[in-house]
Amino acid sequence: MAGRRDYKPKRKNICPKQKGYKMEKNNETLRVLRHSCSHIMAQAVQKLFPQAKLAIGPATDDGFYYDFDLTDGYAFTHDDLEKIEAEMKNIIKENLTFEKYFVEDVDAKIAEFKAEGEIYKAELLEEHRNDNPTLYLTKDKDGNVLFNDLCAGPHIPNTSYIKGNAIKLLKVAGAYWRGNEKNKMLQRIYATAYWNKEDLQAYLTFLEEAEKRDHRKLGKQLDLFSTREEMGGGLVLWHPNLACVREQIENYWREEHRKRGYVIVNTPQIAKSTLWEISGHMDHYKENMFFIQKDEDSDDQFVVKPMNCPFHILIYQANRYSYRSLPLRMAELGTVYRKEKSGALSGLTRVQGFTQDDAHIFCTPEQLVDEINSIIDFVADTMAIFGMEFEVELSTRPESYVGELENWNKAEAGLKEAMERRGMKYDINEGDGAFYGPKIDFKVKDAIGRTWQCATIQLDFNLPARFDIKYQDKDGSMKTPLMLHRVIFGSMERFHGILIEHYAGCFPAWLAPTQVSIVPISNEKHVDFAEQVYKKMREAGLRVNLDDRSESMNYKIRESLQDKKINYVCVIGDKEIESNSVAVRARGIGQVGTMGVDEFISKLKEEISTRSNNSFAKA
Repeated sequence: MAGRRDYKPKRKNICPKQKGYKMEKNNETLRVLRHSCSHIMAQAVQKLFPQAKLAIGPATDDGFYYDFDLTDGYAFTHDDLEKIEAEMKNIIKENLTFEKYFVEDVDAKIAEFKAEGEIYKAELLEEHRNDNPTLYLTKDKDGNVLFNDLCAGPHIPNTSYIKGNAIKLLKVAGAYWRGNEKNKMLQRIYATAYWNKEDLQAYLTFLEEAEKRDHRKLGKQLDLFSTREEMGGGLVLWHPNLACVREQIENYWREEHRKRGYVIVNTPQIAKSTLWEISGHMDHYKENMFFIQKDEDSDDQFVVKPMNCPFHILIYQANRYSYRSLPLRMAELGTVYRKEKSGALSGLTRVQGFTQDDAHIFCTPEQLVDEINSIIDFVADTMAIFGMEFEVELSTRPESYVGELENWNKAEAGLKEAMERRGMKYDINEGDGAFYGPKIDFKVKDAIGRTWQCATIQLDFNLPARFDIKYQDKDGSMKTPLMLHRVIFGSMERFHGILIEHYAGCFPAWLAPTQVSIVPISNEKHVDFAEQVYKKMREAGLRVNLDDRSESMNYKIRESLQDKKINYVCVIGDKEIESNSVAVRARGIGQVGTMGVDEFISKLKEEISTRSNNSFAKA
């Protein structure tokens, strides 16, 4: 809400006074800086666009944003962002102070907001009327209030802490009020701020690199995948190139699971709603599930599976187990479907239909810690192949949970013990566990330092009890096994989106859709030998392409290595025909040299089998 007001707070503001105050430059205070910048941005917007109504404007991990309702339907343009940013810099130069003001008469303030058309602030104030609501006032040196906003704070003491050359407005996007698509669409301005221009420039450079790696753009450029409106949002078509990458990863997945003592199963895509009532999903996950009515005359309702776990429990129930036959490790590449809001869908990383590399381990209490550590080893070994490190979080009991509190405490203690026994550092993510159990989340770090949620280990006391599964212990008694839910990649869709960006589309040879492009210098003179080399490489199991188009050699080489991101180009001319060799060029390296056809095949097959990268560069 803009405008001059004479506010006389009954309680002094709790912002640190400027005199003698030194603000530490850490992540926490950076959020305070950005929160303050969001108020300045709102002040600038309302000065330039008096019709704008304010919604919310929080700080984020990377910057801040503010949602606006331009009631006349006007849409912000790129030029508008430049004008708003310039006005922000003018406001910063005025050395304005931030002051906290406690709202004593909530009803009067709500009426004032409504009278000024600030309907969103009025709604928020009504919601928080019993939370000691506060405003933050922006004042000039004479004490005049130039801007005020409903806000819990905190803020920096004054605008002198902000460097005008260290703020940047980035983009505008639509955002539903309260994130509900039934509400009005607002305009959200994304921005960022740092303590100095060097940090800002480093972040902008990072954004440029992230933009180059965007898997949605590379997906089109490299013909990897697509989504179509006529199919429905969040459902992915895997084109041959990305399907090839997936095939290699699935081959690794199956090979490693068998080595590590898992059995591989397959389960149906749908099941009667009764199954999901037993599992508890109907009570805690119904809004995310798709339903099918069998026919008009039937009361049978089916659910398109959102999870694989109930099916794996049914497989467990089909046999009798003793403590000697546990642990039972059961794995599946199981496709599931979950409802997502259309605005949340994005490429491969946020979809409605996806394949989990799912596994469930049934074990005794004595086996629990060893099983958790085995999974951690599996995650570490797998991520090392892709050159990814990871951080770990323990997510604890959420507000809505099933089962006994005592079992939850035991489950959390078991996960902690497993990590602490191996000296693993981890953070606590309070209240973010699944409704049926706590979990360990692995945040993998990609080539440019971004973290992504992938692997998860969840300990579940609930489902074994709900399905009443048992094993016979050494004393002859029947006991309920512990159950671990586990994924390594998370979902195949999301992980492939991450991989595309991690590698910037430049897959290592063992994953690459096309590993080699053969380019004859002259189609008339060299194509016959090129076809012989092509057939030999293909018979050796290499994924190879013969480029005999009537384009120049240099164009075909450049297109293969730079645009299509093929690993190697083998050029064939007179000298190569005479010596039964190929002139090798490697992506990102250039000319490697000339080598015999058999030598090249052998060396590339070794690179593929060891899952290394650019081994020719080490020759």
